[in-house]
Parts: sequence; structure tokens; C-alpha cells
Amino acid sequence: MLPISPEILLLLVLAAFVAGVIDSIAGGGGLLALPAILLAGAPPVTALATNKLQGMFGTASAVIHYARAGQVEPRRQIGPALVAALSAGGGALVASHLPAEAIRAVLPVLLIAVALYFGFRKGLDDEDRHERMTPAAFNATAVPGLAFYDGVLGPGTGSFYMLAFVALRGHGLLKATAHTKLLNFASNVGSMLVFALVAQPWWLVGLCMGAAQFAGAQVGARLAVRVGARMIRPLLVVVSVALALRLLWQAWSG
Repeated sequence: MLPISPEILLLLVLAAFVAGVIDSIAGGGGLLALPAILLAGAPPVTALATNKLQGMFGTASAVIHYARAGQVEPRRQIGPALVAALSAGGGALVASHLPAEAIRAVLPVLLIAVALYFGFRKGLDDEDRHERMTPAAFNATAVPGLAFYDGVLGPGTGSFYMLAFVALRGHGLLKATAHTKLLNFASNVGSMLVFALVAQPWWLVGLCMGAAQFAGAQVGARLAVRVGARMIRPLLVVVSVALALRLLWQAWSG
């Protein structure tokens, strides 16, 4: 039985489509999708689980398009993706035992730092640069750390992955975006498998939103490949600031 009215479901589907467009370019689609699910009346844990379910479709869609466009080779990311899935699953398992409020208090500062980095760092474009960390070191530190955080809380994970790929691996913005999506997809899958056992996601709602996310991510990924850094950079700044402001408002109002 559908837990919400058809009218509310339609609004959630529209929100998921827009979230898919945004997330495939700069991350942060959860900024729109998760609050929409909460406003529809879902309990917090159910909302988190449903958001992970629908978000998997958007990140999978983006990965497919970026791979077809030659921006990423999924087979070369199988190892890091497995690490991300396991780490996110672990994060979801121990989420209730961590000081989530303390983490939320730090998040706005980190997100604003991401916005400042991409907003004012000169020379950021689609060209690769010198890497500061080897692939092995990156996969052993940044990938499990960010995936674990994604399983625990999640807001801003895509932006943090982008920053890591640009600052540590030396990727251009378009290449960083493409590589971020597969790891984001893997961490969504890992945490979703755990949430499916410990929570009660709205399966039908999540699948309907997932279809809209898939379509939206196709639109966003096409725009990103066509326009590149000229679109990714400003949208990443806007999304990071918007998410930081929302978290600050949430903390203040709470």
C-alpha cells in the first residue's frame, strides 16, 4: 500500500528528477531529495533509507553516461568501489553510536571551505594536474573515510569526493566528477543494504523516485560532458553553500 497520496508522490518524483540533474554534475542531490521525503511524512530512518534507495539510480545513471563518454573506466574502479561499499555499510551499522550532532556542527564549515576552494582557486578547469597522492594511498585513506561518512550521515559526500579527486589526485573537474559518481554509487549500495535490514524504506516511493533520478542524471551528465568546468565549478560552489546554509538553519531551528 502506498504510504502517501498520488499527488505527494508526483511531487517527490519531480524533486528526484531535479536532484538527479544536480547530483550528476556537482553532487548534493540529497539537499533536495531527503528533505522532500521527510516533508512527505517519513520517519527519519525511513527517509534516510528511501533516499539511499532512490539515490542509487541517479549515481548509476551518471556512471553509465560518463563511462560511455570516455570520462571514466568502471573496471579500473572496481577495487575502490568495493572499499567504498564496505566502508559505507560499516558507517551505517555504527551510525547510532557516533556523535552525529558533533559531526553535523562541523559540516557547514567543511562545505563552505569546499565552496571557497572551488570558487577562488585559480586555474581549475578540465585539465589534469600533478597528483599529490598515489592511487593506492588514495584508495586506502580518502575512499574508505568518505564512504564511511556517507554511511553515517551523507550530506556533502559528493562535494568532498570532488575536492579529494581534484586536490589529491590532480584530476580536472570533469574527470573528477565522473570518478566521484561510481564511488558515490558504491557507498549508496553499501549503506542501502544495511538500511534495508535495520530500517523500513518506502520501497515503491523509492523506486518511483529512482526512475526520475535516473532520467535527471542522464540530463545532468550530458550537460556536464558538453560544458565541462564552466558548469561544474559554479554549480559545485552553489550546492556546497546551499547545503551548508541548510545545515546551519537546521541546527539553529532545532
